[in-house]
Amino acid sequence: MQYKLVSTEGEQAFELRNGTTLVVGRALNSDIPVFDPTISRRHAELVCDDTGVMVRDLGSSNGTFVNGAKIENARVSSGDVVTFGKVAFRLKELAAAATEAAPAAAPSPPRPAATIVRQIPMRDSKGILVGGSMATSLGMGSHGDSAASTQTDPLDAAIADRTAHKLYRLLEVSKGLSRAMNLDALLELIVKYCFEVFDVDRVSIMIPDEKGELSTKVSHNKKGKITGGASVPRSIANKAVEDRVVILSDNAGEDQRFGGQSILMQQVRSAICAPLIGSENKVLGVIYVDNLTTTHRFGEEDMDFLAAFAGIAAVAIENSQFAVRIQQEAMIRSNFERYFAPSLAARIANSPDAVKLGGDKRTVSVLFSDIRGFTALSETMNPDDMAHLLTEYFTEMVECVFRYGGTLDKFIGDAVMAQWGAPIGEADDADRAMASAIDMIEELDKLNAKWKAEGRPGLEIGIGLNYGEAFAGNIGSERRLEFTVIGDTVNTASRLCSAAGPRQILLSDEFRKALKKPPKLEKEKPMQLKGKNQPVPIYSVAL
Repeated sequence: MQYKLVSTEGEQAFELRNGTTLVVGRALNSDIPVFDPTISRRHAELVCDDTGVMVRDLGSSNGTFVNGAKIENARVSSGDVVTFGKVAFRLKELAAAATEAAPAAAPSPPRPAATIVRQIPMRDSKGILVGGSMATSLGMGSHGDSAASTQTDPLDAAIADRTAHKLYRLLEVSKGLSRAMNLDALLELIVKYCFEVFDVDRVSIMIPDEKGELSTKVSHNKKGKITGGASVPRSIANKAVEDRVVILSDNAGEDQRFGGQSILMQQVRSAICAPLIGSENKVLGVIYVDNLTTTHRFGEEDMDFLAAFAGIAAVAIENSQFAVRIQQEAMIRSNFERYFAPSLAARIANSPDAVKLGGDKRTVSVLFSDIRGFTALSETMNPDDMAHLLTEYFTEMVECVFRYGGTLDKFIGDAVMAQWGAPIGEADDADRAMASAIDMIEELDKLNAKWKAEGRPGLEIGIGLNYGEAFAGNIGSERRLEFTVIGDTVNTASRLCSAAGPRQILLSDEFRKALKKPPKLEKEKPMQLKGKNQPVPIYSVAL
């Protein structure tokens, strides 16, 4: 026959091993440690055999009682209440079915500390919880019977009520966390709930940094936020992450499994650490709680509850990160689609470096297009008509750029600047730029024909093309970024545009050499351009 000693508060439970003598006391090395001021260091001993359990008081200061009567020696039966000092336990008989189902464990010497390692439930690719079996158990007992009891017991009812309350709390936590989308606010909320649910001294959450190393993101004690230094022992956190397990150490300072100096320096007594496991078994971080004053403070019920809590927190964190990522990508795409072709904008939005400051040198093809005689024309038109005319013109010009995968760099007054090659280049960028320039001339011819039929003035443009190296990147501040290309290659394209006549496309010799399928070109007289010591050979497109 096997028995279990369960506190009437339901916070501690100890299995009584057949053929062994177990000492109850306040000392750390007691077989059954009970940390209460009314308990003596060596308070009583229990002997369990086939005939039952014998209790013997060891000369304690506050006595040992069985069903309210003080005793020196007494045999107790299942259902009896044994009180050590002022701490009461009920003796419960383990069901025969449970003892037969589990193989008998070999007797082991008493341990000064117990560590329980439990595999936590994982989520499959559809987000459904699977698994959740015990991986290792090196403890001094667990809460509750292995099999359901057929009779109503006040202690069982109390435990059931407490479990129902915790499940209700988990539901409330789930609702609360689902409403928090900002990650920092979410982590603070998780810590707040931890203090509400658990009797702990500290709560910390660690999140992997950019290098994948765990770093403390938020840490609180009962007085508030902890600053200046990590409060999570690395040995415990690393074990939880590496093995994907929840760890309960009920006497961390004596636990050989976690002998790190940080545990001793921080005076950790009892601790639970649970990994935050997201979808596809990805570790999002760890949640850690500890007690600095009492060993054996946590039981398996606390461990299981923190595992469930960590599962809910992991879902909330993953949802928060996902929402932030979607928001950022939407912002990036919204911003970049004004300047890039939609397909290119989507590729840029998926790049983690898309909105960072800085840039690099890129080989680009640059196009400038400028309206000829715009100033004189604007003086003859009212502002509304001019705005309407320019809107139609720019709409078609931008489509000509996007149609060939180009980037609209900017509008400069009545000029259009576009480029191919940054941030993502293709082998035929020069040919794309050339096709876009020819398309601009042809589309403007169509617009002029339409405007003439409507009795509106027409426009003429000149275009300049150049090919070469330029600085490309996001220029500006964190609040406003502008992706652009700058350098001599850009300046030369602008000057070629200024030199081009109406319906003329001028290109540099560098651009001509970069063309894989050049149109019919005509060599022009070398031109002296600003910033160049020698005349520059140029070509024009025979339209």
